[in-house]
Amino acid sequence: MRQRVVRVALTAALVAVVLLAVPLALAIRSSLYADQRDSLERAALSGAVRISPDYATGDPVELPARPAGGHLGVYDPQLRLRAGSGPRTGDAAVRRALRAEVVRGHSGDDLIVTVPVSHAEQVIGVVRASSPAAAVRGRVLAVWAVLAGACALALTAAVLIARRQARRLAAPLEDLSRHSRAVTAGDLGARAAPSDIAEIDQVARAHNEMLQSLTELLRHERDFTANASHQLRTPLTGLQLTLEAGLEQTEEGHLRDALRAALATTRRLHSTVEEVLRLSRSRGLPRSAAPHTPVLRLLRETGERWHGTLARDGRRLECEFHDVPDDVRVPGTPVAEILGILLDNAHVHGRGTIRLGVRDLDNALAFDVSDEGTVHDEAARLFDRGHSGNGEGTGIGLALADDLAVSLGGRLSLSHRHPTTFTLLIPVRQDGTTQDGITEGEG
Repeated sequence: MRQRVVRVALTAALVAVVLLAVPLALAIRSSLYADQRDSLERAALSGAVRISPDYATGDPVELPARPAGGHLGVYDPQLRLRAGSGPRTGDAAVRRALRAEVVRGHSGDDLIVTVPVSHAEQVIGVVRASSPAAAVRGRVLAVWAVLAGACALALTAAVLIARRQARRLAAPLEDLSRHSRAVTAGDLGARAAPSDIAEIDQVARAHNEMLQSLTELLRHERDFTANASHQLRTPLTGLQLTLEAGLEQTEEGHLRDALRAALATTRRLHSTVEEVLRLSRSRGLPRSAAPHTPVLRLLRETGERWHGTLARDGRRLECEFHDVPDDVRVPGTPVAEILGILLDNAHVHGRGTIRLGVRDLDNALAFDVSDEGTVHDEAARLFDRGHSGNGEGTGIGLALADDLAVSLGGRLSLSHRHPTTFTLLIPVRQDGTTQDGITEGEG
């Protein structure tokens, strides 16, 4: 920014200097040449008034001093030099002056002024004054050098003032940039200091207010996470321990089956809570990787879990996953959560048979969940938090599933409106695991 301010100021100063100095230089040149011609004209007129009509008969002519480095002479009507100095024969300027006109011009490298001498309404001679034009050019160049020095001084002053102003303008912005980088690095206590520039101070105040609001928001989020962790984990752990104890002490088969089912449900609920809490951590902070599970086992468990629920409502669940290698693994808990949300969405909002399938795309796995219903809403709005389509439910499920997919480096999308089909893409490395840092065999 500093360089840009200096460049702008220097460009403006340079344009101003050029617009002022060039006309001024031309005016100075014209003025110096005009002054020199005026001086020659005064010398010629002074000589003309001293000439008597009898100079042609030999009366001596007393001329004033000639111009410095020049000539002053008197010529008769025959163009002969009768007194003073100059060419022996009159030139074109002298011939023009014999026609009773004052001539201002130049001849070769000399400036010339010729003045006619009249008597009884007749021109009886001409006074010719001349001086070298080089002398005037020397004065012009000297004045131009002074003018160029003044321009250079003005540009130097402009640069110095521009650099000072650039430092004054850039310093608070650079300070604001440093504080922003500190905030990016995690220091939410960084605040921009005030400066003496009102506009920048306004930006700094808005920046500090935003940080204050962000700090409060993150504090509330951390408090919520901590409270949810304490309030949910504790009763779930107690429920799990109670069911395990009841399972050990109960002999009746049907009751043991119920306890096993309840225990499995609490374990899944515990996994759900853990995954939601893992996902709720702030972006940029390290997250623990989810344990990996073979895809076929995950799909079989998911199918077994939902068959009974759907059957009670007269719905069928068909699973198709025959072309997936046995050694492919995915993060078990988050993928199971996403599939559970999609199946629940098909159960509540869809109709007809629900199909769960997986396709091997070499570098990714595509999980498809479809039913025989139709989606009428915009695809992008389906994943907005709080949007539930028909107004039923909280509208959190698909948004949560999308967040979970993004946390795995994957993507969740509506691939078909009719029949309604959601597709989850999970990237897979060559070693058969998803790309979240867990190798095959871990978890």
